[in-house]
Amino acid sequence: MVAIRTENLTKIYIRKHLFSSKKTSALENLNLEIEDRKVFGLLGLNGSGKTTLLKLLVGLLFPTKGSVYIFEQKFPHLSLLSRIGYLPEFPCFLMYLTASELLHFYGKLYGLSTKEREQRVEATLDLVDLKDNRNDRLADFSKGMLERIGMAQVLLHDPELLLLDEPTSGLDPLGIKKMRQTILRLKEEGKTILLSSHFVTEVERVCDQVGILHKGKLKKIIKMRGLESSLEDLFTETVSEAV
Repeated sequence: MVAIRTENLTKIYIRKHLFSSKKTSALENLNLEIEDRKVFGLLGLNGSGKTTLLKLLVGLLFPTKGSVYIFEQKFPHLSLLSRIGYLPEFPCFLMYLTASELLHFYGKLYGLSTKEREQRVEATLDLVDLKDNRNDRLADFSKGMLERIGMAQVLLHDPELLLLDEPTSGLDPLGIKKMRQTILRLKEEGKTILLSSHFVTEVERVCDQVGILHKGKLKKIIKMRGLESSLEDLFTETVSEAV
């Protein structure tokens, strides 16, 4: 089954000035298919269109043209929202809350019953290795811990599809390792994951396929199994050719 499919997906930003306007193409005729239960890495330099694509897939932006299909249904569709979890690069939290309070707050927004909330809060805190910090305030969390509580929030309603924007950005080596372990555990559970990054080594470790995005265009899709060349060399070569 195809989890994500895009057809000629295009996003053009128009910035209006007093007497003129400027058009910037963030994505151009992007055609992409991502299989169910796979981890797909979106690799690109800053400004390549990775965040724009993720926002289009979750409905935070609307395309200039083209279509998005999630689990074979045309998006946006209300029934699909409960099947998607989205972690932005810079998540915002109510920092005066504890980890447990934050997740219970979002559990109510998701419409979970008290029993469901209790079960899901414990399960997600365990998954992201924060059970011992359930009563700690977010204001006292490190960047890595905040990223993991963001992941717990994303997983609270048990979505099938996860969209992760730069999940290891700004993390120290320990934080990167814990995030990697979480992603691999989710992969074992059968989640479909699309993550964006500009860190080649991390993408290499967790992904089944990698798409190289450059200046809004999908330049290449690489299957990681059996790859004999260095992903870093392929990425550098692809981006350099496109300059």
